[in-house]
Amino acid sequence: MAQGSNFVDYVKVCCRSGKGGAGSAHLHRDKTTMKGGPDGGDGGRGGHIILKGNSQLWTLLHLKYRKHIIAEPGGSGSSATSTGADGKDEILEVPPGTVAKDAETGEIIFEITEDGETKILTPGGKGGLGNWHFRSSTQQTPRFAQPGLAGQERWIILELKVLADVGLVGFPNAGKSTLLSVVSAAKPEIANYPFTTLVPNLGIVGYRDNKSFVMADIPGIIEGASEGKGLGYRFLRHIERNSVLLFMVPADTERTIEEEYQILYKELLTFNPELVDKPKLLAITKSDMLDAELEAEMALQVPKNIPHVFISSVAGKNIMQLKDMIWTAINSYDAI
Repeated sequence: MAQGSNFVDYVKVCCRSGKGGAGSAHLHRDKTTMKGGPDGGDGGRGGHIILKGNSQLWTLLHLKYRKHIIAEPGGSGSSATSTGADGKDEILEVPPGTVAKDAETGEIIFEITEDGETKILTPGGKGGLGNWHFRSSTQQTPRFAQPGLAGQERWIILELKVLADVGLVGFPNAGKSTLLSVVSAAKPEIANYPFTTLVPNLGIVGYRDNKSFVMADIPGIIEGASEGKGLGYRFLRHIERNSVLLFMVPADTERTIEEEYQILYKELLTFNPELVDKPKLLAITKSDMLDAELEAEMALQVPKNIPHVFISSVAGKNIMQLKDMIWTAINSYDAI
């Protein structure tokens, strides 16, 4: 699937920062000085490996085939207390929303959330001190200097959590891809079988007065996704970054609307209890097949504590009303 091959949200890389340069054990000599004192300079710092946020990137694809990231070592110190050059830093640009984890322990090291934000992933080794530092009244010509400290080597996992204003949450075939294709310029793959959407699709949705917001079609949840069943666990993390969750339940569901919503809600609650604190909206999709009487009857099954709207992406039914609900929810959440 074309869209899947270009969206990479998980990479594992080996990062090796540069070794510090050795200090110099040089003794000063010139035409007039036969036995000068120590003047060895310090070694330079080894290169860091740095992550930098870049909002122009949407994926970790550019890092997929870079298994080993190696920074330069620092230069050695030299005479006249000259410090060696620092090793060149390796700067890895990543999309905002990228989380760095230690591959062995699974511990989160940090995350990059803003454009231009930089953080050191593996620091370079410190340069060794030159013999100039070791002179004293009892040892006026030290003939030794410190070696540079070794750089760090560690396997790192980089995971991307999509940044969007509203995330679409629903079972496969709930109409999420269809809605995104109707309200934005995104062209997600659409078909009537589970897991058509294998990667998150992002679309910019135009709103009134030239305003806009970002909508993410997150791959379908199945019951048990929070336990790692199916492809669910990898996908659920993308919901963590969205400020508003739009639950989507099709009007032709075999369960009641309440039951379908509660299953989705429970999956999110199991995965991360903080998710359920986000503003929630409910869209009953494919409702162009309902007459007014049936719609009124189904409205009685809707959970009481969540704003809802009956929509049809194909027929364009209540799409503007849905956008209004989303816009209100986004801005009330941002104001908190």
